[in-house]
Amino acid sequence: MGLVAKELRKSIGNPAVEILKGLSFAIEDGEFVALTGRSGSGKSTLLYLLSTLDPPTSGEVEIGGIATNRLDSRELHRFRNEKMGYVFQFHYLLPELSALENVLMPARKGGRENEMRGHALDLLREFGLHEKSDRLPRQLSGGEQQRVAIARALVMNPRYLFADEPTGSLDSVNGEKVMSIFQDVNRRLGTTVVMVTHDPEFASRAKRAIHLVDGRLATPT
Repeated sequence: MGLVAKELRKSIGNPAVEILKGLSFAIEDGEFVALTGRSGSGKSTLLYLLSTLDPPTSGEVEIGGIATNRLDSRELHRFRNEKMGYVFQFHYLLPELSALENVLMPARKGGRENEMRGHALDLLREFGLHEKSDRLPRQLSGGEQQRVAIARALVMNPRYLFADEPTGSLDSVNGEKVMSIFQDVNRRLGTTVVMVTHDPEFASRAKRAIHLVDGRLATPT
């Protein structure tokens, strides 16, 4: 059923400034889609609406056949924790927790920490971090911290992975590692990946781009 945006609009401020101007499109399950556009075009705002982290001013986001605006706060929190993973430009790891404990945070929230521990270790091993699972974030490089954040996003086996400029604070080598991880989970696991990026090379790694200009769609979707 995928992800469907229906006439999405978003306004902020007083007087209101319209950031997104009636966007409608669909993303099929298993797609890898890049959201592109110049700074200020609305691409990050759109990602936050699609991922349910921010409500639209009007319009609707439907995910897997579920109209997310009709879920109450508890249902929406559970839906996010079970179905979605999030990766941002900055890793937002908890400094007092080890790499493994950070990865397991979504599982802890869902009461499944012990159940998912083996899977979390497998993810760290897959990302070349198994021997650093007990280290605190400050003991890891920037690229390693971002890989821990990606493992955290994937630990609950989400159907949808949302990423906002995930390579923006990384050097080219670590940016390439992140993109390879995204391509792998999309291809191997069928995870739907929606990624905001300003980098044309990384955008080309997606199967499709949705390009925004001044809050409107600039290409067929």
